[in-house]
This record gives sequence, C-alpha cells and structure tokens, in this order.
Amino acid sequence: MVFFVCTMIILFTQIGANAKAQKYNVAIEFKNKAGNKMLQPDSIYQNAFGETFTIRNFKYYISNIILCDDAKTQSYPDKYFLIDNTDSSSQKIELNTTLKNVTSIKFLLGVDSLKNVSGIQTGALDPAEGMFWTWNTGYVMAKLEGNSPFANMPQHSFSYHVGGYKQNENAAREITLQLPQAIDCTKGCSVTIDADVFKWFNGVYEIKIASTPFCHEPGTLATKLADNYATMFSVETAK
Repeated sequence: MVFFVCTMIILFTQIGANAKAQKYNVAIEFKNKAGNKMLQPDSIYQNAFGETFTIRNFKYYISNIILCDDAKTQSYPDKYFLIDNTDSSSQKIELNTTLKNVTSIKFLLGVDSLKNVSGIQTGALDPAEGMFWTWNTGYVMAKLEGNSPFANMPQHSFSYHVGGYKQNENAAREITLQLPQAIDCTKGCSVTIDADVFKWFNGVYEIKIASTPFCHEPGTLATKLADNYATMFSVETAK
C-alpha cells in the first residue's frame, strides 16, 4: 500500500511537472513596408514632404523580446535578431513559450548597452554583419540607405546609420505592441508586425532628405531618427 501511494505521488508529480513545462510555438514575422506597400528595392516611394526615394538597404535589430499575458510574462533576454530587408528568412522569428495566451509583445529595437561593451559577439551580433562601428560607439541599431534626387550627396544617396548606447546618446528604443485580441498559443500562434519606413522621416520629428541626407554617428540627429523609427511598428495580424 505504501509502495502504491508513493508510486502515485511520483506519477502525479511528473504529470504536473510536464504540464507546467509544456511549451508552445509563437511565430513573429516582420513585414517591411512603405505605407501600405511592401518595401521593394526597385520601387519608388514618396515621403510626406514629397521627396521621392528608393531603398537599397534596410536593417534593424530586435532583441530582449517579452511576451505578455496580462500579469504573466516570458522574456528572452539573450536572443538577438537582425531583420534584413534583403533576407526574407531573417524576418521570421520562432519562439517557444509556456504562456497559453499572449496579449501583447514588447521588445528592444536595437542592442542593449551591455552587449555594446561585452567584446566580440557572434551570430546576429557578429561585426561581419556590417552593423558595428567601434568599441567606443557600439552597434548600429538600425540602418536605412537609398537614393533620392533630393539628396545632395554623390550618386544622390542618403544614408542613416543610427547608433549610440551611452547616456543622452542611446538610440535603442523599447517598443510595446498591444495585440487586437488575445491569441491562443496552445494551438500554435503567429503575429505579423509591419515596419513602416515612412516613419523614419516624420514619426516624431521632420527629417527631410534634402536637408539631412546623412547620419553616421551618435548624437542629436541619431536620437531624433531613433524617436522616429520607434513609431514605425504596428500589428497587422495576430492569430
């Protein structure tokens, strides 16, 4: 009898532990857009100031993701993703979660200050990705390059490499996106997030290609661009 009771206790303990450790799949896809149109390298776009432009390079870091279900959260503090408009596979993130439902998503657009001063990194943070300046200035949080007849630069190019991690120069931005409804992750769930490149020019501040076609260092312009691109995300679908 004692053996039977002990066996049942162990069995129910294992069942409880397995139920508690049950993991579900969450797929997050980033769609880069110009307004409501998908971003294409050969397409011509026009910003709010009537400036036409094309995009040849668009990259940004997504890190420190937090999935939220009202009072419950699950964080991924050591996962870094480089979203590259020329690489469709980089735009899809797969996560495992123990949360049964997700109501909102938080993440850092950029790279946290700790990783900026932690020595040579690998994977998405590898300097070979072209998103790292020097140990003094750190990572480029987001990059936007293209051409515009309004850019008074060689080949009419404009180039925004936005970075900086020190106090008063931090170009990383915390993003919170509320989902239109709670999604059930027990059946596998997905979230599609739009990133609107137009917001780089007028999300908060007016930044015209004609007057400001170049940013390659931390400082006031970089933080203004960061404030702008922090507004570029919206949830397209959640299911």
